[in-house]
Amino acid sequence: MNESAEPSFRQSKRDFLKYVLGGGLLAWITAVVYPILAYLKPPKQSEAKISSVKAGTLKDIPKDSGTIVRFGNKPAILIRTAQGKLRAFTATCTHLDCTVQYRKDMGLIWCACHNGKYDLNGRNIAGPPPRPLTALRVIVHGDDIFISNQP
Repeated sequence: MNESAEPSFRQSKRDFLKYVLGGGLLAWITAVVYPILAYLKPPKQSEAKISSVKAGTLKDIPKDSGTIVRFGNKPAILIRTAQGKLRAFTATCTHLDCTVQYRKDMGLIWCACHNGKYDLNGRNIAGPPPRPLTALRVIVHGDDIFISNQP
């Protein structure tokens, strides 16, 4: 009877060692792999809370031209029409967030990704963009031009 009880006792010791060694190996792999994956994942960046930026001076932007300006984490487009009026919009297309540009030859704002077109008031007039560009406020103080997202 003692001999038959001994093999099950050895079997349970063997199973116990398998679980301990397997758990230790799993813990070691996790301790090595997790920091590597955490390092490779880019950190979340908070949105910069910017209400206005200096976009340049009046002499920097000739009539019938446009320029891209950094507005926090996103681009903005500042346009000076042929009549000299200043307009500003967010410069990301409402279709797939491509950066738009002013096309003097077409007289409009154009997205190169899928040929989206906006008029100089930011309204979508052709292509796949589903909605207009977000208008920004333009403030001229002396010769300096500021863009603001506040009314």
